[in-house]
Amino acid sequence: MTATLPILRLGAAAAAPPPQGKPAPPPSPLPPPDLTRTFPLSLVRQGLVRPDDLVHALALGSRRRDRAASTGLIARGAMDEDSLLDAAAHHFGVARVDPCHPLPDVRLIDRFTLADCLRHGVLPWRRAGAVVIVVTARPEEFHHLRPMLEARLGPVAMALAPLDQIEAALHRRRGARLAHLAEHRVAPAESCRNWGRGQSGAKALQGLVLTLFLAAVCLGAMPLLLPWLLLALAVLSLSLAMALKLAATLAALRPPPPEPPPPDLARLPPVSVIVALYRESDIAPRLVRRLSRLDYPRDLLEVVLAVEAEDEMTRAALAGADLPPWMRVVIAPPGRIKTKPRALNLALDHCRGAIIGIYDAEDAPEPDQIRKVVARFQRRGHDVACLQGVLDYYNPRTNWLSRCFTIEYAAWFRLMLPGIARLGLAVPLGGTTLFFRRAVLEDLGGWDAHNVTEDADLGIRLARHGYRTELIDTVTGEEANCRPLAWIKQRSRWIKGYMMTWFVHMRDPALLWRQLGPRGFLGFQIMFLGSILQTLLAPLLWSFWLVALGLRHPMVQSLSPTGLHLLVALFLTSEALTIATGIIALRRTGHRLSPLWVPTLHLYFPLAALASYKALWELAVRPFYWDKTSHGHFDPGEPRTGETRPPRQAFQSGAALGKPGRTGLFTARTRQHSLWHDTSQSIDRKRISA
Repeated sequence: MTATLPILRLGAAAAAPPPQGKPAPPPSPLPPPDLTRTFPLSLVRQGLVRPDDLVHALALGSRRRDRAASTGLIARGAMDEDSLLDAAAHHFGVARVDPCHPLPDVRLIDRFTLADCLRHGVLPWRRAGAVVIVVTARPEEFHHLRPMLEARLGPVAMALAPLDQIEAALHRRRGARLAHLAEHRVAPAESCRNWGRGQSGAKALQGLVLTLFLAAVCLGAMPLLLPWLLLALAVLSLSLAMALKLAATLAALRPPPPEPPPPDLARLPPVSVIVALYRESDIAPRLVRRLSRLDYPRDLLEVVLAVEAEDEMTRAALAGADLPPWMRVVIAPPGRIKTKPRALNLALDHCRGAIIGIYDAEDAPEPDQIRKVVARFQRRGHDVACLQGVLDYYNPRTNWLSRCFTIEYAAWFRLMLPGIARLGLAVPLGGTTLFFRRAVLEDLGGWDAHNVTEDADLGIRLARHGYRTELIDTVTGEEANCRPLAWIKQRSRWIKGYMMTWFVHMRDPALLWRQLGPRGFLGFQIMFLGSILQTLLAPLLWSFWLVALGLRHPMVQSLSPTGLHLLVALFLTSEALTIATGIIALRRTGHRLSPLWVPTLHLYFPLAALASYKALWELAVRPFYWDKTSHGHFDPGEPRTGETRPPRQAFQSGAALGKPGRTGLFTARTRQHSLWHDTSQSIDRKRISA
């Protein structure tokens, strides 16, 4: 039941119109608290909900903050939103309206602020005399919002409409503003959006290219000097990367520190999970099935699916899907760019949770993952602003590429990240299975919408502002990218983002040194600049393997016997370290992959070199282009026999990550997971320890 102009009834009966010619009497007060308290019982009396459902919702409500019983009833599927609003209109004596006909007054929206409208699910719609009609989808919470509403808008009166209609009206009136805010949330000094303008961004890249060009011209008379300088740079970056890998591995293999006892959670916080979708035609059924395994209370969990406005494919797929009531779609209005972090920023304002989680479209999280996240945040201080879960693949046996990908990320998540954390270095973040304290995330401006490795950038910003990230002992399964061309496209986006992130945070090296400290500054250089140099200069180092094949190398003739022996020792040590860490890490996963696959990584890493050249080119000509990775080519709903087994060991749980960053060295930048099934072929959910 809707009406374009509501007959507002703030009591049990409609008020009579004032005599003609006399001023309207002051508005009746909002529904008193007793009406709010008796609303759940009225639903039982009307036969809309069963008493046992109401008892369960009220029991959960005693452990929540600012959540209504009706919200829990809808989330549990005990009643639908339309029936709830009809019952609320009758109980509170107010009207249902269509907020899109007519559209709301923009001035009222701006007075209350667009962000608060989205966060609280309210819409200052129109004026009716001296009263502002405020539309809400949560009638029980309206009374608690009254002081805030009246402080900004004056006298208010309640009307009702579904949440999707409220958000649609806000988007129609302020869609362009929402898009602008999502693209400009991060402070200019910490954003790459001015890439190509002023003295940063493309100017810095052009300056670097010009410097290299001038150096090549100056060395024209000595053509052999430039290759030797490049070789020295490649050897230095490789040596530093090896030292970091060895130190991190040794640190990760130490026994974990004792954990404090789990807290007694009398009140569970609301948690919002954002999943950014783009061109996902058939992911909806799998996504619903996987996220439905999460055992967090449904009235405290919301999953926000962020979809681009022009993405008709995904919108149609979601429209035809049977989404549960705790999962909803948010449409990102058109903007100047189209990236995942922009969609995340838009969805953030629509979330209601105190904890914000990030998943990818193909993720399969462990069922008790969010409970572990909540417990860890409860045990830690406010300085721990982010929790990073372990990523694993649920299709490691698809082909050789997926096997190498699995080994690469096993070493990253099972050894490197825990070790880097124990060393007190800046720890890079992964792009999924991330959980943030909402207040901190908003304080930092969310994600840089223009950075194609938004997680790397956000991790460094967290560290620079004094916050810490911790790894948590929970695993999320994901689909390995198994096709060479798609792998190169994905990796080139990551490398391009690393390049951009390094340029952004090196605008003021002295400030970065002060914020991260000497050790953190050095770690940042090794993980970002070192990774970039390794991928770009790797072919120069690989060329020396020609000597092992009995072929001539032009630079070998100029090396002394000692220099040649040292270079060979460096290469052999690097290969031995890679193989050793790969085998150790593989044994800590639940995959029955043969260790004989580990040496084949030597043939796998050249793909990253190809991706680095594509990344360098795109950084100059298409810096904000998001090369989309398609999903759903391997359906884990029907796992293959023998594909996974219970894990023997995983990473160090509870290790405090001193300085957050993003997922890794480029030879370790894909997510590795296990799918947590309820069948005998699934991975056992064991506690992860180092």
